[in-house]
Amino acid sequence: MAPIPVRLALRRSLREVKYVHTVPVRKATGLVKAVYRQLERDFGLLAPPIGLHSVAPEVLAAAWTMLRESLVAAGVASRADKEIVATSVSRANTCPYCVEVHSMTLGSLGHGAVAAALGDPEATDLDEGTAALAGWAAGEIAAPPAGRSPEEIAELVGVAVTFHYLNRMVNVFLGPSPLPTKVPEGARATVLGLLGRFLRPTGNPIPGLALNLLPEAAAAPDLAWANENPRVQTAFARAARAVEQVPVPAAVRELVRAELVGWDGSPMGISRSWVAPLLVGLPIADRPVAKLALLTALASSQVDEAVIAEFRERHASDQILVEVVSWASLTAARALGARLPLVLAAL
Repeated sequence: MAPIPVRLALRRSLREVKYVHTVPVRKATGLVKAVYRQLERDFGLLAPPIGLHSVAPEVLAAAWTMLRESLVAAGVASRADKEIVATSVSRANTCPYCVEVHSMTLGSLGHGAVAAALGDPEATDLDEGTAALAGWAAGEIAAPPAGRSPEEIAELVGVAVTFHYLNRMVNVFLGPSPLPTKVPEGARATVLGLLGRFLRPTGNPIPGLALNLLPEAAAAPDLAWANENPRVQTAFARAARAVEQVPVPAAVRELVRAELVGWDGSPMGISRSWVAPLLVGLPIADRPVAKLALLTALASSQVDEAVIAEFRERHASDQILVEVVSWASLTAARALGARLPLVLAAL
């Protein structure tokens, strides 16, 4: 964990979250306080991609449980391999914030060259094993990396699903960099280096400690990829149940899921014109929710102040805003995760 003065400074990064007022550490109680404590202890800092959920405690616990039990906790896959998956998925989703954070973490693990190559779409100097892992995670290679056990593959898919989820949340609620906007351009490299030191994993966080944050839940069929790893299966079943319980109209849920069928994650283009025709058959009251949910799921970088303002005209609550974006993000992440190949095709 970072020293107290640095930790206090890093906590202020929650102020960078857009559109909602996050819960300050000093005011956190109950489930929020429990998550904050685990987050600072096991991840090293109060990371805004998790902290932005704090106005919706169960969704906060779900986000942290997925991240901790797939990426952070000691498991069968190495932390470096999990960071490669996180970086690759983030690059595929055009989430510069997450690419920067997890490239720094890879660098802190002694894989600076790999991190630099993963951050460069034109790079061709990755070794064969890393290239296969990165390509598979990003959905570019139709076979899992060779030599991995089913338990390890399940853990790596968990990381991929987590970052398909977090990338969308970050693209909506945070800027393009983990550094505060007040940091001068000339000081960014120095500050990034300092931050990288505190992102370096230390020790091996005990697996399973986040599971009790949420009640028991049965795993949905689309989470079958986790069956070979009971801890990961439990984490994602509980997280999915928590997010599924948020108040999203049935017609919106049906529309978003229908649009995800067959979608391979490809960009939707720079215009939002594709959204309007999809809203025509919905009740007028549901259209702002559907617009936000569709954009979050399929083109999260297109969510801007105008989309949020339209949503706010009918839903003023910070909690409901976070919950709707969370539901759309996880629905898309689950759809993409279910399509990752888990076994090598028969020759």
